[in-house]
Amino acid sequence: MNYWSWNSSLSVGIDVIDGQHRRIVDYINELNVAHLENDRDKVLEVLTGLVDYTLTHFIFEEELMEKAGYPLSDAHKKVHKTFVAHINKFVEQHNSGKDITRRLMSMLQVWLTNHIKNDDKDYVPLVKKSLNKKKGWISRIVGRLFG
Repeated sequence: MNYWSWNSSLSVGIDVIDGQHRRIVDYINELNVAHLENDRDKVLEVLTGLVDYTLTHFIFEEELMEKAGYPLSDAHKKVHKTFVAHINKFVEQHNSGKDITRRLMSMLQVWLTNHIKNDDKDYVPLVKKSLNKKKGWISRIVGRLFG
């Protein structure tokens, strides 16, 4: 059962980034299923996968921004770092026996929507320009991080 559906308003127009964002939405939906099934082990499994995948996505996105010379990449990294710290608190709460899934899913939906529509869309023009100039390196990065 889907908690949240991807829609075109979340697209940044860079296929690999859009695909990664879609996968994060999939993780949120998997979290919902685990919650509905009242399966705490599955919640932890999905949560762990979500955290790992999101960290890899952030590394990839940050590398794109740096290679493109995006001037706000340091600020963007700080947003990512703050988000990861916040998610780690949810993991700790889950591990201590609290049911965090509904609050977490809601927070993730709001945060991801705002982050994509504001922070991510800001770097898109510069990254697209860079990608058009340097087509070969993106394949290497994608293969290394998501292959």
